[in-house]
Amino acid sequence: MNAPIIDPLQGDFPEVIEEYLENGIMKCIAFNRRGTLLAAGCFDGNCLIWDFETRGIAKEFKDEECVASITSVCWSKYGHRILVSAADKSLTLWDVVKGEKITRTTLQQTPLQARLHPGSSTPSICLVCPLSSAPMIVDLDTGNVTVLPVSPTEGGNGLAPASRNKSSDGSAPFSPTAACFNKYGDLVYVGNSKGEILIIDHKNVQVRGIVLVPGSAVIKNIVFSRNGQYLLTNSNDRSIRIYENLLPIKNALTGLDEATNDLNELEGVEKLKAVGAQCLALFREFQDSVTRVHWKAPCFSGDGEWVVGGSANKGEHKIYIWDRAGHLVKILEGPKEAIIDLAWHPVHPIVVSVSLAGVVYIWAKDYTENWSAFAPDFKELEENEEYVEREDEFDLNPEIEKVKESDANEDEDIDIVGVENDSTFSDSDMSQGEICFLPADPIPDAPEQQDKCVGSTSKLGESNQSGSPISEEAGQNGQVNHESSPFEEDTGTTCMKRKRKPSEKVLELQAEKVKKPSQKTKPSG
Repeated sequence: MNAPIIDPLQGDFPEVIEEYLENGIMKCIAFNRRGTLLAAGCFDGNCLIWDFETRGIAKEFKDEECVASITSVCWSKYGHRILVSAADKSLTLWDVVKGEKITRTTLQQTPLQARLHPGSSTPSICLVCPLSSAPMIVDLDTGNVTVLPVSPTEGGNGLAPASRNKSSDGSAPFSPTAACFNKYGDLVYVGNSKGEILIIDHKNVQVRGIVLVPGSAVIKNIVFSRNGQYLLTNSNDRSIRIYENLLPIKNALTGLDEATNDLNELEGVEKLKAVGAQCLALFREFQDSVTRVHWKAPCFSGDGEWVVGGSANKGEHKIYIWDRAGHLVKILEGPKEAIIDLAWHPVHPIVVSVSLAGVVYIWAKDYTENWSAFAPDFKELEENEEYVEREDEFDLNPEIEKVKESDANEDEDIDIVGVENDSTFSDSDMSQGEICFLPADPIPDAPEQQDKCVGSTSKLGESNQSGSPISEEAGQNGQVNHESSPFEEDTGTTCMKRKRKPSEKVLELQAEKVKKPSQKTKPSG
């Protein structure tokens, strides 16, 4: 969309369903950094890569070893790799361009969410949140698993604390936790079932700080904004909270060490709470005070100015949008299907939602174009006005003001290949070989249809050559039955061609020709 045409007074958030994507039953989605490609995990274990500009499928990853539903998909920083977690306890890392499987790891628990390390262009380390154990760091190259602490009393031993909720076999405790990397991946933020946010140094497996969430409810989701300045949590008390990140965006671990050194007089949990107070500060809190709904897949917009969350109620497809000041600005209502995943486009005001039926809906803005931006002298009129022309307006040689000469150097070479740095991606440039688009592979015709055409053509040829009693009798009488064979063989590009049906007048003429010879041969007596 041309930016000058957009009315600046309109809110920069989606309003209507622009389009929908449908291919199988999709369960989860994720954009790449530029928003040009959309990855979708399917119920049958396949992973689709949609070209978001053309809305067509650019790639499809099929793992013969995986037939279970996909639980999450995650892009690497520059789009060269994609991590897929499935319900069969597997993690699969794919090469996006080649379409080849790099590695596959099987865990002890089912991964609900898996995120690649954001600080590397070709990461091999990922953060996994399993169904019935604590979050863990998995090295995809070696298969080593490091379980992260979910309580400050663990002392960094990596063991999950005992819980009242047991799994079906009673072997492992169930502690519902959510976790995410910070912007550059040097710290992990874990939200546990006690309503605490733990700041963890995942390399040393050590809890460095604690932030208490109001209400002490179970934290279901935790996610950072793209710029790393804000942290979002979704709790079981039907509230979405925004925290401001007080640590430096880069070298956050160094800033955390400085905050810890200033509090040497404190010890234990009190010291961890004091450090946490210097890391995160509560900024805003969102909830629907009327309906008191639970939230599904909340996230930030690409620029961090908007917060979006889907209603977790079954049978409704409602998306709530707030500004960062805490005001509810829009409620989007879709089909009568529950929301299972949600994502905001990294650059444009577009929201993509996944319904329970496996259909991906694309919500976009209903733009009102400002036509006065096309021409500097164009003026929009609210009502008709009487126009008084100038005295020399229709003369052959009117006096026109001289056009000012431009200061542009006409001999200067224009760069049409280079890409300007986008302010949205200030921490990266295109020299890293980032993948923005994938070449579209032409889809060949289905072999079954070709076989059917060839088989039907051969059958028609055989039927024409082998004379049946009816056809032989019709041939002897000099009549051809056109209605019994609506198709005829065609030696051109098509396999079969439908024959045109004769009109009523032609049929009447043929009937008269048949009657005339019969009347001449009729005996007189």
